[in-house]
Amino acid sequence: MKLNPNYVNLFSDITSKAAIASFSHVGTGDKYKADQAAVDIMRKSLNHLDIKGRIVIGEGELDEAPMLYIGEKVGRGIGEEIDLAVDPVEGTNLVAKNLPGGISVLAAAPKNGLFNAPETYMNKIAFSGDIEKDAIDLDFKIEKNFKNLADSLNKNLEDLTICLLDRPRHKEIMDIANKFKIKMKLLSDGDIVGALFVTNKSFNIDLFLGIGGGPEGVIAASALDCYNCNFKGRFIFSSDLDKSRAKKMGISDLNKKYDLGDIVKGDSIFSATGITTGHLTQGVKKKNTEFITETLVTHKSQNLIKKIEKKHKI
Repeated sequence: MKLNPNYVNLFSDITSKAAIASFSHVGTGDKYKADQAAVDIMRKSLNHLDIKGRIVIGEGELDEAPMLYIGEKVGRGIGEEIDLAVDPVEGTNLVAKNLPGGISVLAAAPKNGLFNAPETYMNKIAFSGDIEKDAIDLDFKIEKNFKNLADSLNKNLEDLTICLLDRPRHKEIMDIANKFKIKMKLLSDGDIVGALFVTNKSFNIDLFLGIGGGPEGVIAASALDCYNCNFKGRFIFSSDLDKSRAKKMGISDLNKKYDLGDIVKGDSIFSATGITTGHLTQGVKKKNTEFITETLVTHKSQNLIKKIEKKHKI
């Protein structure tokens, strides 16, 4: 089943509205208000659509999130059955501190088209479709992945650039990268955007890797799929509670390695609107009586990848 192309405009409107709502909290230091404002308007906007929507990735489980919780039904209950993965503010700290790269993002697919990811960490790798899919793997040692990457790109190791979150848990990766004189782009937050750096040579990122949010991995995969990039992920279940939740969501093999095709099945739409200006999109701008937004959208079945600028009356 293919998604109606009209959803591209509708979903980009929704992420734009969420970005504008969060924009009023840019630089205030309050990431919770920045997130809540976007959640409120995104949920309200989704409920105006003629869809039978289901949140498969959202703000958490019902007992943790009163709105846009996993399993929540959205839309007017008529029309197509659609699975939705939402992150009303990806990079809440970035928005609160007025740093680059905060976005409002949504991914959609026909029913059962998006993996229902648990709220846990995921070890993940993303890389360009120019690189042989089996050249890079989560089961390889870090050194092997770097050497295979260099061979695939016909580069010297010191000419590679990798991207990862700047976290203590990535010390081993950083140490090995330093050993081989591989350049690093370290992100304070925002691993959806980080994964998308491999989609365009202009970003000069050869590999995104490391441990980040599982739900963010699924959302990023929906865009990477349209760019014909590669993605691999494995969930990390560090507690019995994590394992129990995963089993309730139908995950029987807790050590399974997921390829992009396991995560996004069939058609998908991805929409990401900038809140603060970053590499991916321009942030919200206020000019006289208008807000101006820029949104990156992809639609797999339409082979669509474009940026949309919209003006919204205040």
